[in-house]
Amino acid sequence: MDKQAKIYVAGHRGLVGAAIVRCLQAQGFEHLRLRTHAQLDLTRQAEVEAFMQQEQPDYVVLAAAKVGGIHANNEYPADFIYDNLLIEANVIHAAFQAGVQNLLFLGSSCIYPKLAAQPMREDALLTGALEPTNEPYALAKIAGIKLCESYNRQHGTQYRSVMPTNLYGTQDNFHPQNSHVIPALLRRFHEAKVNQAESVTVWGSGQVRREFLHVDDMAAACVFVMQLDAHTYARETQPMLSHLNVGVGTDVSIRELAEKIQQVIGFTGQIFYDTSKPEGTPRKLLDASRLQRLGWRAQISLAQGLEDTYRWFVQHQDEYRA
Repeated sequence: MDKQAKIYVAGHRGLVGAAIVRCLQAQGFEHLRLRTHAQLDLTRQAEVEAFMQQEQPDYVVLAAAKVGGIHANNEYPADFIYDNLLIEANVIHAAFQAGVQNLLFLGSSCIYPKLAAQPMREDALLTGALEPTNEPYALAKIAGIKLCESYNRQHGTQYRSVMPTNLYGTQDNFHPQNSHVIPALLRRFHEAKVNQAESVTVWGSGQVRREFLHVDDMAAACVFVMQLDAHTYARETQPMLSHLNVGVGTDVSIRELAEKIQQVIGFTGQIFYDTSKPEGTPRKLLDASRLQRLGWRAQISLAQGLEDTYRWFVQHQDEYRA
């Protein structure tokens, strides 16, 4: 990638988009094209097409999405499938119309069947039923992968897709109801410590297992995949199985995660598990061997990442008061 290339990062204020911007800037890419939601509503086709025609970016990174945890996915399923389908369709098609040959689409590990063999390989896609709690979001992400593949097959573009495992890190969403598990638990344990509570309650049994990737590692993987030449990328992909998993290769139980967060924060009370609450898929571990063979591996440990994320939350907690 030419350091003078114009790169549009959609969703640059989100967890992943912000990390990608930091990574690109650190590597010397200066011509980034960024727009807030107020400046450019990606669900509006005409706005997106006008923006692409005006800016004529060389690369597009599609990190914009409507995201949330189990509670949000359960409460707003129509919003999650509708908004994400619109964003993907508008950005990908408008990029093609503007002559953009290189695009990176960010998906999610929830695209795989609920009971997929572990670790989940890329070829598990569309082999079984999805987890019901986030099926609308997952279907939208699957559609995004297939949009990229279809434009590649019909028009010869280089539209690539990466599927991260569960992400966390600085600039995460710490909303008390709509956040993912790590920011939710960091906030819950922090508030329990501050309020001198005797216990913290964690949703579910604590037995389900999850893999966690720091967002700065994800950003590094995205920039790495964007810079692969076509021949190298094709070595580990196929025209109709073109996405790459991004993960660390190990997972932990939610009980182990809660105990790690308890230690990071210094909370001395008890932990209780509410088994009446949903907890999602039993296990989600990605097989990231294809990306590893291409030359990329995660660098940030879970312990280091939790400490960094908690430090950031403490510095910005006033922004997240209910």
